[in-house]
Amino acid sequence: MEPNRSRARSALALAALLGLAGATHFTRPKYYDAIVPRALPGTLRQWTYASGVAELALATAVAAPRTRRLASFAAAAFFVAVFPANVKMALDFRSKSPKARALAYGRLPLQIPLVAWAWKVAKASP
Repeated sequence: MEPNRSRARSALALAALLGLAGATHFTRPKYYDAIVPRALPGTLRQWTYASGVAELALATAVAAPRTRRLASFAAAAFFVAVFPANVKMALDFRSKSPKARALAYGRLPLQIPLVAWAWKVAKASP
């Protein structure tokens, strides 16, 4: 496969992931409300919707070649910014079933490849 085509597919896959995640903030908001750190001002639902809008905006911008580089760097920063929600989820799931705990704890190291993927897309974009 051509390197340019491979890079474009990687960028579009990242955009699709962000778009899907963003959409679920509106279709399943209670799930996201539960992991919003309580120390943030405003309501949990405001943060759920705001992060959903951010993911949808990032998805759109990553998909467009003209904005891909900056948007991919922003996506990497976004993945870092939402890490506290994943930590909160892991802490909240300490008393849940082993399967639920494994899923919650498994999300923590997953942020690393997501950040790396977004960074790689940004660096490969003109």
